Amino acid sequence: MNVKRKPRVLIGKIGLDGHTTGIYVVSKALSDAGIEVIFGGIRLTPGQVASTALQEGVDLIGISSLSGAHMTVVRNLIDVLKEKRIDRVPIVIGGIIPPEDITKLKSMGVLDVFTPGTSTADIVARVKRAVHASALEGRRA
Repeated sequence: MNVKRKPRVLIGKIGLDGHTTGIYVVSKALSDAGIEVIFGGIRLTPGQVASTALQEGVDLIGISSLSGAHMTVVRNLIDVLKEKRIDRVPIVIGGIIPPEDITKLKSMGVLDVFTPGTSTADIVARVKRAVHASALEGRRA
């Protein structure tokens, strides 16, 4: 990340999950905290997320999942990011994620998982830390 520009975070929902309130709240909190949010939208494909991440040169990808498809969605996204050679960009996911899936998601490469009840202040702090650490490692789409 260039220290002269705001961190850039892509936020989106993959698949048929149309629940949007949480993603709008998180996007607003990140924006209010000085992070540039690229809102990819809902009902995206993993390919659309990867293409947008590449085009926008994002520092982090945030996925919201409330449909129960998080394991498949993340696996497919990681596969597409690898194909496009941008798999170094950190991924975070938020939503209804069973505790037993958190470890699995992290072992797949997800940097952080936000479950219901996580405050927006905590999400902002954790995203900022992730972006900072990623910048130190030279990661970016």
